Amino acid sequence: MSHVQGDAKKLLARVRRIGGQLGSVERAIAEGAECGAVLQQLAAVRGAVNGLIFQMMEGHLTAHVGGQDSGMPEEELAPVLAVLRSYMK
Repeated sequence: MSHVQGDAKKLLARVRRIGGQLGSVERAIAEGAECGAVLQQLAAVRGAVNGLIFQMMEGHLTAHVGGQDSGMPEEELAPVLAVLRSYMK
């Protein structure tokens, strides 16, 4: 089973939350909200998308790069994931 199928519920929940955040941005713009408030909402959307990207990358790297079939020990993959996590913040 692919890591995407195994994590489908969590991934879809994230995607739906992001959709809700984007809907909020759309309403704020339509209602003429202050630009600072819209920018703050957009920053939250960006953070949520970065979190989704990291979750997908982590699953991919763990399953396909550092998996049992690759021969790469998981402890060698941990520093890579730590760097990615800090970069995605």
